[in-house]
Amino acid sequence: MISITEWQKVGVGTAGFGVFFILFGILLYFDSVLLAFGNLLFLTGLSLIIGLRRTFSFFFQRHKLKGTSFFLGGVAIVLLRWPLLGMLLEAYGFFNLFKGFFPMAFGFLGNTFNIPFLSMLFQRLQGTSSMV
Repeated sequence: MISITEWQKVGVGTAGFGVFFILFGILLYFDSVLLAFGNLLFLTGLSLIIGLRRTFSFFFQRHKLKGTSFFLGGVAIVLLRWPLLGMLLEAYGFFNLFKGFFPMAFGFLGNTFNIPFLSMLFQRLQGTSSMV
């Protein structure tokens, strides 16, 4: 069984609150204060969960620098109270950072939920055409 430290538990809560504040900020028509607070909480929670060294090495890999610059630039723009532009930059950076993870996630969702239409949709999003 995987042991979870107390700092990682705090990190999960912090990242969860960060996601909540980001979604709540979007729901309230891109409230810049909620979005900025959510960004800071999410990044803090991520660094508490996986550690500062791993967080730094994830964001600053050579092939992920474009996504990192857009994501962190978007965070900075949100902090400067331009929420719509900042969230667009963050979204672009997020998709660039995690584009290698999406096919695996869609494959997992397609295999987990055995609902005919959804499993077909997730398999197409994953890029496989094999129907089971």
